[in-house]
Amino acid sequence: MSLRTLLLLVVLGPVLVLGGLAASGQRVAVPALGRDYVLRFALEAPAPPLVLPDVAGPQDPARPLVVIDAGHGGRDPGAIGEDETGRRFAEKDITLALAKALRDELLRIGTVRVALTREDDRILALADRPEIARQLGADLFISIHADSAGERDGVSGASVYTLSNEASSEAAARFAARENNADRVNGLMVAGQSEAVSTILVELAQARTQDDAARFAALVLREGAGVIAFVAQPKRSAALAVLRAPDVPSVLFESGFVTNESDRARLTTPEGRQTYAEVLARAIRIYFARRVSEEG
Repeated sequence: MSLRTLLLLVVLGPVLVLGGLAASGQRVAVPALGRDYVLRFALEAPAPPLVLPDVAGPQDPARPLVVIDAGHGGRDPGAIGEDETGRRFAEKDITLALAKALRDELLRIGTVRVALTREDDRILALADRPEIARQLGADLFISIHADSAGERDGVSGASVYTLSNEASSEAAARFAARENNADRVNGLMVAGQSEAVSTILVELAQARTQDDAARFAALVLREGAGVIAFVAQPKRSAALAVLRAPDVPSVLFESGFVTNESDRARLTTPEGRQTYAEVLARAIRIYFARRVSEEG
């Protein structure tokens, strides 16, 4: 059979069959359009815009803004500690109380503006926490946590984390790909650049941000020396997603171990929380005072 004959059969065959059925008086059922053979797929709704928290403190927008992030929340309790009576302590509650104590101390001093990523027991997506700081134009981001020692006895003390260099490069590439149409990142023009150039520019911005974060972490350790307990090597770096904003200096403050009795006693009393708040507030005040001096 020739190719031409085959094509004619394919094209005309259904027409001839339907014509023959019609001539014989038989009815041909035709499916209603859109009912039997149109497939419908539920598309995922776009994510709602991020709800930004209120900013407290001085009304002057030139004042530095500190965003405090209470780790965990809602159905994510974080680390769990338990005392000898069986009473349980959730990290999410400890971090929120510490965040509020620090906010109140900063507002009492009155030199910076303050916002909390959460003010109640709600869950926040991990990526939303630093993004809140970015969208608010924060000058410093502090994520507060409380660790768990697991089965290790006697482990206690606070520590301060900054973003590791390896994680910084990876995050810069990912951020550049996602934010290539942003105008600026940390003062560097990104819009309209190629992906490779954008990645380099974001890495430069992030290097500056990491330097600032490291300076602040050093101040926390200096101001807290002899006042709060630290682990043996308290200055640390890790690939923590919450620290990956390229244009906001960010640290994660591990306030202690919720599974340790002495740490837990400090973390769960108003007096203990006030001590932490005063240390962090002093470090924040000195950090911004130095920045003003350097920029002046």
